[in-house]
Amino acid sequence: MSQAEQWTVKRLLEWTTEYFKKNSTDSPRLDAEILLAQSLSCKRIDLYIRFAQLPSESERTKFRELVKRRAAGEPVAYLVGYKEFYSLPFEVTRDTLIPRPETEHLVVESLDILAKMSGSGNLSVCDVGTGSGAVAIAIAKNAPKCRVTAVDISDAALEVAKRNAQKHEVAGRITFLAADLLSAFPEHPIFDLIVSNPPYVSESEYEKLSPDVKNYEPKSALLAGEDGTATIRRLAEQAAPRLRQNGFFLTELSPMIAERIAETLRQLGWRHVRTVRDLAGRERIAAAQL
Repeated sequence: MSQAEQWTVKRLLEWTTEYFKKNSTDSPRLDAEILLAQSLSCKRIDLYIRFAQLPSESERTKFRELVKRRAAGEPVAYLVGYKEFYSLPFEVTRDTLIPRPETEHLVVESLDILAKMSGSGNLSVCDVGTGSGAVAIAIAKNAPKCRVTAVDISDAALEVAKRNAQKHEVAGRITFLAADLLSAFPEHPIFDLIVSNPPYVSESEYEKLSPDVKNYEPKSALLAGEDGTATIRRLAEQAAPRLRQNGFFLTELSPMIAERIAETLRQLGWRHVRTVRDLAGRERIAAAQL
C-alpha cells in the first residue's frame, strides 16, 4: 500500500469529516479533530504538523470507537471528558450540562457588574445550579477579590465542580453546597450578586431538542415546567431577601420566555430590569437590581 493509501492522520481526518457530514453532526471537521487528538493524546493543533504520521493500531481502534459513538449521537464533550468555556477547560460528565458559548455572556455581565461594585470591598457571589462549576470558576478566576458560593441540587455535579475548581486553583475561594436553589440560606442579605444558568426549557421545547441533548444531558438541568419559567420565577423570589441593597440578579434564559421573565421580575419588585442579547442577537440574559 502506498503512503497516500495508508491511514495517515490527514486521511483519517478527511474520511471522518465526510462520515460525520453524512451523519448530520453540527461540526464534522471540529469533531473529527477533537476525537483524533484525544486518541493520539495530543493537542488538536498538533495534528497539523503530524498529517503524514501513521497512528498505531491501538490508536486507530480507540479513534474508531469514539467516531462510532459520536455518529450515534453522543456529545463530543462527554466522549473526551471536557469542554472549553471562557478559555478554560472544564471536566464534564453526564451528571453535568455541557457548558455552551451563550453562557459566557453570563460571566461577562457578572464581571462587568462586579467591576462597577469593586469599591464596596470584598464581594460575595452565588452561582445557583453550578453544574460543572464553569460560571462560578470563571468568575472566581477573573474577579480574584470575590468570594463565590456554588450551589447545585446534584451531589454528583458538585464533585465534578470541585475537581474543576482544584484544577483552576480557585477552590480556596469557592464554597460548594448541595441545595435546591437558595433554600439552604437564611432570608437575610448575604450576597452582592446572584447568578444562574437554571433549567428554562419548556415541555414543548424539550420534545424538539436534538437527540444528543435529550438522550445524554441531565433532564433535570434543562426542563422547567410547562412553559419554562417555573425555576427562574422561584429563584427570583428566593433571591430578593438574600441580596444586599443594590445587589444584582442575573439569569440565563430562552429567548422564547425573555419577555415573560422580564415582566415577572418587574411584578416581583425588581428594579432596572433589562435583557442582554447574545452574539446571534437573541435575548439570552435577564438582569435586575434589588
